[in-house]
Amino acid sequence: MYSSINRSLFWFVTITVLLAIPLVAMQFTQEVNWGVADFIVAAVLLISGALIYEAFIRRYSRSSTSKLKPLLFSIGLIALILMIWAELAVGVFGTPFAGT
Repeated sequence: MYSSINRSLFWFVTITVLLAIPLVAMQFTQEVNWGVADFIVAAVLLISGALIYEAFIRRYSRSSTSKLKPLLFSIGLIALILMIWAELAVGVFGTPFAGT
C-alpha cells in the first residue's frame, strides 16, 4: 500500500507541475493563452495516460520478467500523448479536432 500511495503522489505532483507550466507562463507572456477548457482537456489527457500506464505496469510487472515490454509500452504511450497534444494544439494531422 505504501508503494501505491507514493506512485499516486508522484502522478499527482507530476500532472500538477505540467499544468502549472502554462499557468505560470500566462502571467509573463501573451504567447501562452490557455482557457479553462484547455486546462481541462490537458488534465484529462495526462490523467488518462497515467491511469493507462499504471494499469499496464501493474498487470505486466507481476507476470513478466522482461523489462522490454513495459519500456516499449511507455515509449509508445508517451508518443501517443504527445501526438494527441500536438494535434489539439496546432493541427499536425488536419483532423476536425485541430487547434488553430
